[in-house]
Amino acid sequence: MKIIKTKFRDLKIIKHNNFADKRGFLKFTYNKKIINWDNFIFDYLAYSKKNVFRGFHFQYKNQQAKLISVIKGKVLDCVVDLRKNSKTFGQSYKITMSENKNISLYIPKGFAHGYLTLEKENIVICKQSNFYNPKFEDGIIWNDKSLKIKWPSTKPLLSKKDKNQKTLTEFKKKYKYL
Repeated sequence: MKIIKTKFRDLKIIKHNNFADKRGFLKFTYNKKIINWDNFIFDYLAYSKKNVFRGFHFQYKNQQAKLISVIKGKVLDCVVDLRKNSKTFGQSYKITMSENKNISLYIPKGFAHGYLTLEKENIVICKQSNFYNPKFEDGIIWNDKSLKIKWPSTKPLLSKKDKNQKTLTEFKKKYKYL
């Protein structure tokens, strides 16, 4: 495993070793000796068809650091920095991840997270440092113009909840920051 820094403080890309032969491959996706800056306590797996957007989600209490890996398919993963006193507050970062790229994205607490699926079948696994609590969950709308994110799709499939998320301006009025 190799850790790659981004321009966002503590947001990291993890490059995995992939051991392949004629039978298939073996890939280490998590090693506490290397990724030792958070205590991940649970994970979930999400299956999505093509052109699904999930996010931008965050918890304003019991915040969660996340480790995102794509097991099957391809996603455009994106985060929005909502941290107090961050030089990149209100800015977004996006990265394409796939089963073949051998990378994961570590997202520290204080970010909203979402992704757009790009292939027919997509499986994403997410390790989290805190339990999901819907009472403290909120989000940012995927197509907020102030974020200046160029999406490959203008009409993704969204849940009812994700269709009704706040703009970044509304987030600032309600929370100021995380």
